[in-house]
Amino acid sequence: MIGILKALKWREWVYAALSVACIVLQVWLDLTMPDYMSSITQLAVSGAGGNMGAIWRDGGLMLACALGSALSSVAVGFFAAQIAAALSFRLRAQVFDRVESFSMQEINRFSTASLITRTTNDITQVQMVVSMGLQVVIKAPILAVWAVIKITSTNWQWSAVTAAAVVLMVALMLFILLAVFPKFRKVQKLTDNLNAVTRENLTGVRVVRAYNAEEYQEEKFAKANLELTKTQLFTSRAMAVLAPVMTMLMSGLTLAIYWIGASLIDALPTGAERAALFGQMAAFSGYAMQVVAAFMMLAIIFIILPRAMVSVRRIREVLDTRPAIADGAISSLPADAPTGTVEFRHVSFRYPDASDDVLHDVSFRAERGQTVALIGSTGSGKSTVVNLIPRFYDATEGEVLVDGVNVKDFTLAALHDRIGYVPQRAVMFSGTVESNVAYGEKEGLAFTEEKVKEAVRIAQGQDFVEGKEDGYRAFVSQGGTNFSGGQKQRLSIARAVCREPEIFIFDDSFSALDYKTDKLLRQALKRELSGATSVIVAQRIGTIRDADLILVLEEGRVVGQGTHEELMESCEVYREIAYSQLTEAELNGQKGGDRT
Repeated sequence: MIGILKALKWREWVYAALSVACIVLQVWLDLTMPDYMSSITQLAVSGAGGNMGAIWRDGGLMLACALGSALSSVAVGFFAAQIAAALSFRLRAQVFDRVESFSMQEINRFSTASLITRTTNDITQVQMVVSMGLQVVIKAPILAVWAVIKITSTNWQWSAVTAAAVVLMVALMLFILLAVFPKFRKVQKLTDNLNAVTRENLTGVRVVRAYNAEEYQEEKFAKANLELTKTQLFTSRAMAVLAPVMTMLMSGLTLAIYWIGASLIDALPTGAERAALFGQMAAFSGYAMQVVAAFMMLAIIFIILPRAMVSVRRIREVLDTRPAIADGAISSLPADAPTGTVEFRHVSFRYPDASDDVLHDVSFRAERGQTVALIGSTGSGKSTVVNLIPRFYDATEGEVLVDGVNVKDFTLAALHDRIGYVPQRAVMFSGTVESNVAYGEKEGLAFTEEKVKEAVRIAQGQDFVEGKEDGYRAFVSQGGTNFSGGQKQRLSIARAVCREPEIFIFDDSFSALDYKTDKLLRQALKRELSGATSVIVAQRIGTIRDADLILVLEEGRVVGQGTHEELMESCEVYREIAYSQLTEAELNGQKGGDRT
């Protein structure tokens, strides 16, 4: 928790100091009121007629103490709310920033659902405990210690009864805490699971409906929901025991104080002594109630603190995780340095916690302006190869070089400025067509409206974009659900084109396009962006047959490389793929050479 509080700035620490001052004032006022009550009781019991003025005076002072205590409480609440809101604001920003720096390795380790829960629900738990903590955690011990000091100088029988009640309260809270704390840790994990099931259902809602799997998904959700509910009921029921037991102890303590007081008063010989002891009993009752109130405040904290501590631990796990992909030192290259080159030197790769490599000794070189294509069966490692270029993962062995420099030596910003990445699954963000195409930042490049239009034209998206009512300012829903798969792919390609990169990475980015659009798009890219290097992952022979270099992968190994014609002569795997898609006449270019 102390590490989390480091997110507070000097202003919040000033607010915390003011809160402590207000709490001390509030406690002093609360513990002063029993003194006035004792004085009023003695004056009333004595029965002297001239005591009304003193009674009114003490009553007025007692009322002023109550008003001052209320105002102090309001001030503490205001300062606590300011501190808790500022802390949660900064924690959310820190967690989000740290997640942004994570490589795929860290994101897969935590899972998307868990990271969402940690950024929202867990930080809310911390905000709640900080907000209540300043009002209760600080006040409770101050109030308890001060009240105990007040009552120790009075009758020992009353002090003994109060001490017994306090011991019972502490024992009860410790027992419940030990029983419930492990369950709170489980609650957060089950919340992650429920979040994951819900997210999975919403993301795949079309598949769920297409396969009439609503009942299956409902059962899956009901199981996760029931498990979470049972655990929460256990913790809630355990905590629910605190309130009635505390009330019983408070009532029993009051009864014991008055029963002992009645016995002591009855044993005194004179009325004056009885009046004085009666006043002391009234004051002691007030002090004892303040002691009990202090422990009831601690009971409230014991209800919310265990879950908050679990949340703090989960937040710290994110903040303390160091990304596996670290920034290099090179942010720029000399003006005469080669640009647009990509080279793999004996690269092997193994996913974290995997037992075997998924890539084995991959080597190739792409010169500026060349097109390198990767083809192979599903799971052969094509996407893994291209994911090593922008450092979504780092090679286990060997080197990946861009512009003659190991990608590990570049700063991530400098490396990504050189690359236009088009993923296998087109990703659209809520906003407009223009904001999606002119996405991100690149040093020295301004994303003008003309540049956006030119990128969309090259990506063969001009017709459907300008056909919309708002054109380039047409609304794009989250995930681009109001666009077709082919339209999203073309906008994703336009986004890469708009960055004017040295190197394009197309990870099976033409799969949703019809043959005609595929051909026109490739021709436009070759014509308009002839100076850029392209690395293409594809399944269609027609998409890659004109590439300068084709790599054929099988089980993570390069089993052939060369041009289309060379591979047709030398690589059996490539020939099998080619003949499975095209006829011999089409492969020989006699007709429909680009049909797949």
